[in-house]
Amino acid sequence: MDLELNDRVVIVTGAAAGIGQATARLLTAEGAVVVGVDRDDVESGLGQEGSAIRADLTDATSAPRITETVMTRYGRIDGLVNNAGGLRLHSGFLAISEEHWLDAFQLNFHAARRMSHAALPPLLEGDGGSMVHLASESARLPAVFNPDYAAAKLALLSMSKSLATEFTPQGVRSNVVSPGMTRTPLYDRPGGFGDQIAEALGTDRENAIDQVMTTIRPLLTRRMGKPDDVARVIAYLISPLSSQVTAAEWVVDGGALPQI
Repeated sequence: MDLELNDRVVIVTGAAAGIGQATARLLTAEGAVVVGVDRDDVESGLGQEGSAIRADLTDATSAPRITETVMTRYGRIDGLVNNAGGLRLHSGFLAISEEHWLDAFQLNFHAARRMSHAALPPLLEGDGGSMVHLASESARLPAVFNPDYAAAKLALLSMSKSLATEFTPQGVRSNVVSPGMTRTPLYDRPGGFGDQIAEALGTDRENAIDQVMTTIRPLLTRRMGKPDDVARVIAYLISPLSSQVTAAEWVVDGGALPQI
């Protein structure tokens, strides 16, 4: 299917790995000009026309600098994928410090809020644009171990609907994709999410992940999703083909078909 993305300029945050990297590669393969943003180097998947910007999105000055750089390079912005995010597991609500709460909202909500605020003026100047925000199933199903992360993602859901209400009549859409468990490097890096789950459950990483999928938060598909599963939904929502879809939350559970 031709997603009609040729030469459309799309910013993807958190593009160095995982869902962001898969999305950047897919959009590039579909003909988009992708600007990958990450605090780590974005080393591949952007093609000849795309480019990378290294930035820490928890820095309030980053978003306007990023959009200014993109406008200088390409003269337009047609899409924004607010994918950057992350979480740290806790033993419970009382173990979450003030700093943890503030950090969770900085990365998982305020980074997307600032990028949306900075990108909206050039998006409105174009011939129709799209914003896609990456939330999480945790926004609807918070757990004992991640109430700070879940709260930040729920705020992101609310913001997206507010943006859709205000800006869809002006030609800029806003949608949310809420992935279920997705096997990204977050799970597999040493000390990452997989090891944290394993420590909490008193077992090894693979057995811990299997327990989560089958018992703690069972998946209908009986498998974890892959970054490419989520990237396909994001690419469709960025595409002009989805011009009639807005204010929706698309849930991707273990690679299942998206549902509104």
